Amino acid sequence: MRRPPNDLGLYDDLADEWWDPAGAFAMLHWLAAARARLVPPATRSGAVLLDLGCGGGLLAPHVAGKGYRHVGVDLVPSALGHATRHGVDAVRADVSALPVRSGRADVVSAGEILEHVTDLEATVAEACRALRSGGLLVLDTLADTALCRLVAITLAERVGGAPRGVHDPALLVDPARLVALCAEHGVELEVRGIRPSLTGLARRAAGHPGPVPMVPTFTTAVLYQGKGVKW
Repeated sequence: MRRPPNDLGLYDDLADEWWDPAGAFAMLHWLAAARARLVPPATRSGAVLLDLGCGGGLLAPHVAGKGYRHVGVDLVPSALGHATRHGVDAVRADVSALPVRSGRADVVSAGEILEHVTDLEATVAEACRALRSGGLLVLDTLADTALCRLVAITLAERVGGAPRGVHDPALLVDPARLVALCAEHGVELEVRGIRPSLTGLARRAAGHPGPVPMVPTFTTAVLYQGKGVKW
């Protein structure tokens, strides 16, 4: 079924592909691994990692053993079912109105979710509100640039690499705006560009299985990570 851009029904259509490393969500696996590298081991008993837009729980294997209670928030029931089966305490809720006490989370992860929300300001405010003082925000998202629209939508969705219609170009996120929004809510965010390893992509194109590492790049014009501590 052809759906409008950013339609949540797409994730139900593709529900069986969440944990297929060669499926429609393959790149989300690579990004989850890269995001997890920004998350340090927990420093206290009862530490909480709040995973916004957790999807099928792809972050779970990469943070297992780091000492967190992994709580995932998403709106798609089929995705939450997968997340639960992979050890995530899954909650159906809107990331712009989190059912979480202020200062409850030691880490908030917002992986590939900010370019899907219709109220970026509210979502950033909620992510920062949920963090305790000294807590860590980690994220990755797509930049609001013509280059990103070409690479991530025109090419990736039409040629391959992303499900058709998964992104609405109107919702892409300007890095400077995101940094400013986080600062308004007490989080000093630093951003850097990332991309799939060219060697890894070449191996994949040649038919070799396995994940593609995400590596830093000089520009935030397409895909970027963010990391920041709440004051």
